[in-house]
Amino acid sequence: MQAAPVRATAIPSFTDALRAVESLLMSSGQRTARRNAWTSVLEDRRRAKDRVEAQQVLERVATRS
Repeated sequence: MQAAPVRATAIPSFTDALRAVESLLMSSGQRTARRNAWTSVLEDRRRAKDRVEAQQVLERVATRS
């Protein structure tokens, strides 16, 4: 008696599933706009971090003098 062949299929990750739903619900222009908005948010956060670091450097220099 032979064992039945096993068929394995990959289960998509949660991220893959969200992207699939997004592609069904949104046109490509909306996806591009959303991606651009998120890139803008990340860039704003980076600039804010840079400002804080620059302020800390200026404060350290000012206290040494």
